[in-house]
Amino acid sequence: MKQGSKGSVPLSKDALQIIRGLIIGELLTIVIIGGLWLWLRPRLVLDQGSVSSSTEGADTTSAPATSSFKTVTNIPFGTFKYGGSTAWAPIRQLVDSQIQSFRPELQLRYVDPTNNSPSSAVGIRMLLNGELDFTQSSRPLTDEEYAVAKQQGFTLEQRQVGIDGIAVVVNHALKVPGLTVDQLRQIYLGQITNWKQVGGPNLPITPFSQYPENADSVLLSGKQVLEKQALSSNVQYVYSVTEALRRVNQTPGGVYYASAAVVVPQCTVKPLPLGLVSTQLIPPYRESLVPPNQCPLKRNQINTEAIKNGSYPIITKLFVIIKRNQGQEQQAGEAYTRLLLTDQGQKAIEQAGFIPLR
Repeated sequence: MKQGSKGSVPLSKDALQIIRGLIIGELLTIVIIGGLWLWLRPRLVLDQGSVSSSTEGADTTSAPATSSFKTVTNIPFGTFKYGGSTAWAPIRQLVDSQIQSFRPELQLRYVDPTNNSPSSAVGIRMLLNGELDFTQSSRPLTDEEYAVAKQQGFTLEQRQVGIDGIAVVVNHALKVPGLTVDQLRQIYLGQITNWKQVGGPNLPITPFSQYPENADSVLLSGKQVLEKQALSSNVQYVYSVTEALRRVNQTPGGVYYASAAVVVPQCTVKPLPLGLVSTQLIPPYRESLVPPNQCPLKRNQINTEAIKNGSYPIITKLFVIIKRNQGQEQQAGEAYTRLLLTDQGQKAIEQAGFIPLR
């Protein structure tokens, strides 16, 4: 038998056309996919950048729920001037010193007003006048302050970082159960002038106060109330909290109101319970009251629970006032706010005697 050579079977024309079509189809698919990728890629990159930008711009002063001074970014280098409310004194002493230790690039320099007593209002005026880079306030901004800033070509922003209570203090020897907020208001308006009118001894009342235009603290909803009615001629005005406490200590019938975090721990005066009604008086201190002979080894502690749950009748908010001018002042104010809103900052604010926001 004769062997034949083993060869390939020739393909028909139809088979060749099918194979050629498949190859061309695959090439077209590759070209289309590649073209789509090249077309979409810049848009995907742009969209990612837009998300990042909108996130940064939404709230430039916010801080993560769990964070520390070291995790805060965009801290400006330099020395920045600040000042304002006397209620912030414990924060300046405790919290700001911690910030300086962890973030030495942000140098904070407290500036006292030259011809006035320090206060929220004076600090805001100094910010508007360019004497401060940011300021600390224990009251909200007024419409007038917003308007003045706008006239000067920038805006002001208030950012809350904590909560405070207003405490009333009297001479240690005074025997009085406490005051209602309305009684306190009447004392400063001259409608109540003797302690016997509120359950105390037959003793004239000597109210002390900062000047109304500079006062850090207001009575209840009462800045409008007090401004429409002149304060009593019996009110004696003081330059500072320190002077007020000294005067109350020296005056048997003296009374003064200020930040609870500032005055409750003081040894020289006695904080009074306050209430909306006389049958529900809430102490600004954790009971029981520390006798003066045990102070300063033991001091009265702030009744943070009553302030936090709203049962204490006079509560204020702590604000950082930021100058939004796209300059270093704005950067410093925003950085300081972000630091205070970190976990570490909020814990330090609580240690200073205030109520943190979280």
